[in-house]
Amino acid sequence: MPAETETARDRLLDAALVHVPFDGWTQASFDAAVADAGIDPALARALCPRGGVDLALAFHARGDALMREQIAAGALDGMRIRDKITAAVRIRLEAVEDREVVRRGTTLFALPQYTADGAKAIWGTCDAIWQAIGDTSEDVNWYTKRASLAAVYSATVLYWLGDDSPDHNATWEFLDRRIDNVMQFESFKAQVRKNPLLKPLLAGPEWLAGRIRPPSRRDDLPGSTVPRN
Repeated sequence: MPAETETARDRLLDAALVHVPFDGWTQASFDAAVADAGIDPALARALCPRGGVDLALAFHARGDALMREQIAAGALDGMRIRDKITAAVRIRLEAVEDREVVRRGTTLFALPQYTADGAKAIWGTCDAIWQAIGDTSEDVNWYTKRASLAAVYSATVLYWLGDDSPDHNATWEFLDRRIDNVMQFESFKAQVRKNPLLKPLLAGPEWLAGRIRPPSRRDDLPGSTVPRN
């Protein structure tokens, strides 16, 4: 996307954030943002054909970008993998200045017509986290790691939205417990692979994963485009 276009979309998103807590990611918020940002309505529609929905996705993408920047700056240096995952999720949530904006997005993506958009956005976040910590898996592990983290991330977001504890400490404790579950599952899979009697149990899932998407096709993943069969 050209720099001028990217700047226009950022201006539109910044203007929308004033209205979203009251009106949600709706056409009303979109129209108000267009007026406030002084952007030509035709350009705004070209940038966000679905109005508020596309702005909500742009807001999510901005949070992912902020998370990547902090990780690239060394925020996770020296940590073990389990702590890197936990810290990355926390960084991602703390990139949000107003929880009500996320709450409105959660409501939007709960609608049947937008659930796929919401799932794709969350998958993209989890893929970004695993890539940032150096994950190189290319078999069924690639899917299970991201699917497990997506479940953890989604549950943590919902918990965080209702958490009024000081500094959201209850959320971070909740996150720690969920990450422990993920790591226990990964440890279990590793044990299964080492056991010649149990290893055949993974043959079916690995075959299915290969049929869904060749591991090398990273451009075919949620967060970029929808996976193809």
